[in-house]
Parts: sequence; C-alpha cells; structure tokens
Amino acid sequence: MIAVLKKIALGLALILVSAAILLYSDLPSRRVTADAASAHQHQLRVAFVQHAAIPTLDDGISGAIAALKERGYADGGRISVREYNAQGDIGTANAIAKEVTSSNFDLIFSVSTISLQTIANANRFSTPPRTHVFSLVSDPYAVGVGVSRENHLQHPPYMTGYGSLAPVEDAFKMARQLNPGLKRVGLVWDPSEANSVVTTTIARAVCAKLGITLIEANAENSTAISDAIGSVITRQADAVWISPDLVAAHGLDLIVSKARTARIPVFTSVPRKQPTGALFELGANYFAIGHTAGLLAADVLDGKSPASVPVENYMPVTLQVNKLALKNLRDKWTVPDSVLAQADVIEDETGRHTKAPQPTVASANH
Repeated sequence: MIAVLKKIALGLALILVSAAILLYSDLPSRRVTADAASAHQHQLRVAFVQHAAIPTLDDGISGAIAALKERGYADGGRISVREYNAQGDIGTANAIAKEVTSSNFDLIFSVSTISLQTIANANRFSTPPRTHVFSLVSDPYAVGVGVSRENHLQHPPYMTGYGSLAPVEDAFKMARQLNPGLKRVGLVWDPSEANSVVTTTIARAVCAKLGITLIEANAENSTAISDAIGSVITRQADAVWISPDLVAAHGLDLIVSKARTARIPVFTSVPRKQPTGALFELGANYFAIGHTAGLLAADVLDGKSPASVPVENYMPVTLQVNKLALKNLRDKWTVPDSVLAQADVIEDETGRHTKAPQPTVASANH
C-alpha cells in the first residue's frame, strides 16, 4: 500500500513539474497576447471626414495621418481609423456628419469647409458632442460654426482647428506682374460653398483695387462647369482664376482645357503635386496644413483640451510655375526671373523641377 502511494505521489509531482515548465515556456507568448488585448481595449477610434475626392483634400488627410503616425498613433495600433468621403454630395455629407457625431468616436478629423459645417451642426445635437479637429478651411470665423474672429479662443469647447485663407491678393498681383495689361479675369465658382463666398468676396475687392474686372459664372456641380467656363471665355476674359472652390477644383482639367483652346492662361490658388497645365499655382501646401493639424489632433488624443487651443490662420504657401503654359497665348505673358526665384516648382521643356520645400506662411486676407 505504501509503495502504491509513493508511485502516485511521484506521478503527481512529475505532472506538476511538467505543467510548471510548460507554463514558464509559454510566458512570453501569453504576455504578448495580454499586451495585445490591453492595446485593443484602449485603442482610440478616429474618424477622418472629407467632402470630395480631390487631390488637395487627399493631401490634407495624408499629412494628418503622417503626423499622427509620427506621434505614435498609427492605424491598427493605438488608434482605429475609419475614413468617410461624401463624394461632393451635401446629402451624403449630412448623413456622414450625423453618423460620426452619434457614434463612439474619440476624435473626428475633418478637411474642407463643408465638412466642418456639417459636423459642427450635427455635433450640436450629440450627447455628448464628439471631439472635433478641423483643417483646410478658408475662413472658420465666417461660416457659422461659433468661432469668433475677434477672440480665437472663443469656440465650442469640444472643437478646434486651423483656418487656411488663400493668398488671393498675392495671386492677382502676380498675374498682373506676368501681364501688366491684364484687365479681365474669369472665375467659375459655387455660391453655395461658404469658403468660395469668402474668397470671391476678397477677389472682388482686390480686383477693384487693381483695376481688374472679375467676370463671374456660377457652377453648383461638375456638370455646370463646361457652360460656366464657356460663359467667362465668351465675355472676353484675359485669364481664368481657380479659387479654393471644390466644384471648380474638381473640374480643373476641363477649365484648363477650354482656356487653352481660347488661348488664355489659368492661374490657381489650389496647387497640386501633379502638373495641371495652369500658368502658375499660388496657394496652400495642403500636405503641410494637414500635417500641422494632425499634430494638433495628436495633442488632443494625448489629453489636451480643444477649448484651450485658439483657432488661428495657418497658410504655408507654395508657388508652382509652368513655363510651358506661355506657348500660344493670345496676349503677351512673361515670367520674370524674380518670380522664378520664388517658385518651389518650375516646369519647362526639360521637365518638372522641385526645390527643397521651404514654404512660407501668409497672413490672412482680412
């Protein structure tokens, strides 16, 4: 009997030792699993919202994502990202705004004035309102979202971001520098876009000061662009300006094509990374704006209160010049060396040449 008990005790001891060895050998993998479960449990949810699929807004989103990643907020790691795109439809934009403000997102990051407006409006009815960081907005003080122009700390406590008002006056002065005889400039724009109302109002005042007639035509959707650009060309525009208008930006290729047929140049306030055919592009570095706003979003995720962040104007300016667009123009346009010296990108017969990025920051056109 004693011998049997000894055998049983020895067997139990061997089992316990084997189990201990297995548990110890599996400790690293169990720690990894526990860490992953903990990370998933504390993963923050971030919604990215843009109004349309155009390069400028895409660049802003890319800049923000890059900044968040630099700060340790990579998708699938500390944050879980969901991207929304209204594809230029206001009904879809309102539906997206309702969804993101009623869902359990820790942060909403938006680009474009329309996205700011729709989210801000939906957030008023959300309990609690969702934390919101906005970017790529021409003039957040003028679009009815509760941001004070006089006191930049006066805004909804759950919302902050950056205004980026385009250097409209600089663009028209440069156009006059390239053609001292410039008298009539065409503009295709959407009056339902608050950002376009802002920049068009500025353009009207600038043109009045410079003795330039601004020839306007409205296009509230992409199908209206062809008739609108045809209208300004028929009214003898000497050039066409593309403002930070989402409809016009979406139809940039068509506008440039029709202007080229009429042998007049296009200049824009919405620079792109890829060639557009415009004579010059003077405006925002959209990736840089998105990157700066992304750093702000990281601060908020770290615990900084949006209420403590003033809404300031931030405009890192880039200039792109296309010397090829000087060919076959109706009037005499030249690009002086002083303008070429300022350019970040120059396109000519030998290719597209980019200087080291050193964007300056323009003051607001108020």
